[in-house]
Amino acid sequence: MRPDDALEDALVRTSFRVMAVLTRIGSEHDLSLTQLRLLGFLRDRRPRMTDLAAFLGLDKSTMSGLVERAERRGLVARGKSPEDRRVVDVFITPTGSELAGRLQEEIRAALAPYTDRLCADDRHALTQLLASLSGTPPEDRGKEGPTNAL
Repeated sequence: MRPDDALEDALVRTSFRVMAVLTRIGSEHDLSLTQLRLLGFLRDRRPRMTDLAAFLGLDKSTMSGLVERAERRGLVARGKSPEDRRVVDVFITPTGSELAGRLQEEIRAALAPYTDRLCADDRHALTQLLASLSGTPPEDRGKEGPTNAL
């Protein structure tokens, strides 16, 4: 066994556990994992469709379908960008924001049996390490928000 094998195994086991929680909670609200990511990303942003597609790793037609389904549920809307009226932005609606808040609380509660095993210092250290792995800039590490929450 190579030295990094234990790290990789731990990351994979943890990701499986987290994905199971996200899948279950998303399913309970008739949302896919990608729809969960959409709501989380839009919580404090109003991106262009092209930027949103790039973040989610989707092509234009798939992105349009995803947004259309969320629009039909009243979770997101599209509108002209305040900066450039030729550009279409996507933003979360009050209904979507309320749902995103509930989802975040459900996810927090579902992960608590695992995260509560750690003392405050270990939780902070793990947060910093995971932020580093995910490429979060140092100045944003430890901040609450959609990129490290829902």
